[in-house]
Amino acid sequence: MEWIKKGIPYVLIILSVIFIRTFVVTPVRVDGTSMYPTLKNKDIILLKKYDQNYQYGDIVILNYMNSKLVKRIIGVPGDSIEFVNGKLYINSKIVDDPYSSITADFSLKQLGYSKIPEGYYFVMGDNRSASSDSRMIGLIQKRDILGTASVRIFPFSRFGMVK
Repeated sequence: MEWIKKGIPYVLIILSVIFIRTFVVTPVRVDGTSMYPTLKNKDIILLKKYDQNYQYGDIVILNYMNSKLVKRIIGVPGDSIEFVNGKLYINSKIVDDPYSSITADFSLKQLGYSKIPEGYYFVMGDNRSASSDSRMIGLIQKRDILGTASVRIFPFSRFGMVK
């Protein structure tokens, strides 16, 4: 009976860790250079699973063909997207995007849409020339987005917020 009393705190700790990793936050390792210079290969970021209010500019982790991809939200439902001469146009208005200058001309119409439908998002990597993103794989369904990331926890020399 005494071992049960001593074991209860350990069981509670284990259950708390499982709960937090399952429903709140979990670490994710960046694989590749598609988000360079914001994130580098093998950086570890925290995935916030509870954050489901996705907005322009958010860094998200998505499930694509049983892999976790890290991308940035460029377009939300209702948006029209177009890159022309190194400039990003959302709903026919120029939007400040620091990586547009290295982005080839592209229009959402190339994917067969005039606007992003409800429940879908347009995502891209920051390293546009080395990113498999919505230009190639299509729009991403909300259900495939696992959450957002805004904190890098490794390497420790670059620990902090990411934007």
